[in-house]
Amino acid sequence: MHPTENEPLPQAEHAEIRIVSATPEAARAVAEVIRRCFAGAEQRSYPVPGGGTRLHLTVDTETATGPARTWLATSRPPTGTGPHTEEP
Repeated sequence: MHPTENEPLPQAEHAEIRIVSATPEAARAVAEVIRRCFAGAEQRSYPVPGGGTRLHLTVDTETATGPARTWLATSRPPTGTGPHTEEP
């Protein structure tokens, strides 16, 4: 899929993202990661000829939903969980 000259550009503070995958679940997983970084509008999904899914997602690049976390930060257990030091 290639952009055409007639395809309108998104607003200055938005970006259009297209995800193509073999399964809808894989496309949704990637979209979920993107939504953790940017505020987004609704997603639209379409079948791909020959199988698979194409998912379109519009994100607001000026509105972050939260700081991106590294894989190391996400792999550590949250602080404050488990017994306190004074508990047996």
